[in-house]
Amino acid sequence: MPPRRRVITWEFFAYALILGAIALWPTPVDRAGGGKLAEALQDLHQRGMPGWIDYAFIESAANVLLFVPLGALVVRIFGSRYWWTGGAAGLVLSALIELAQFLFLPARYPTLLDVAANTGGATLGSLLTLLVLTLRRPVPNRAPRRTL
Repeated sequence: MPPRRRVITWEFFAYALILGAIALWPTPVDRAGGGKLAEALQDLHQRGMPGWIDYAFIESAANVLLFVPLGALVVRIFGSRYWWTGGAAGLVLSALIELAQFLFLPARYPTLLDVAANTGGATLGSLLTLLVLTLRRPVPNRAPRRTL
């Protein structure tokens, strides 16, 4: 296995461990800090932050950000030709996580909104990685050949 592929594989497994710990933790991972976040949001709202940036928005944005690396890693593994597999992997993995939470973790709250946010995050990661890979690709020299 080439060194670059080995690094991507290790990155994927490290990400999978972190994602698994967050997604399958027996209780909501934000339970301990939820009160402090609500207080901080209230303070920020009093200072002029828009009201639509609320706890639900922060939670949904966190779900999006949590799955961006999945999309990026999938594109790096399968290549830019299969960029769409990042979003597909996000959809499948997110649905499996929500199903596991529903069946085995009674303190967790599985929702379709989480599946949508996670899929969106994975798709965003795929598209951003596709953009980076496209911009890094050398541009062929299209200058006409010189003749004598």
